Amino acid sequence: MRNAGNILRHELIGLRCKVVKSKNATQAGIEGKIVDETMKTVIIDGKRVQKKGSVFSVALGAKRVEIDGNYLLSRPEDRIKKKISKW
Repeated sequence: MRNAGNILRHELIGLRCKVVKSKNATQAGIEGKIVDETMKTVIIDGKRVQKKGSVFSVALGAKRVEIDGNYLLSRPEDRIKKKISKW
């Protein structure tokens, strides 16, 4: 089950998401459903957003969790195996 403590070790595709902060000012504020994820980007309703330098707010039921995109920098299938300290 996905929760705030283990969200980085789960699949993000299908979750509602909002870009809270981004290095690229045009990407801040984009929101919608995550439809795909690559090594360096997240695709939210057809809009490609860089993971590096972005902060995402993801809905988990009634709660929202903020994720630093720098922690997401890897292929989704490799991120599951990676050890992440102090999350």
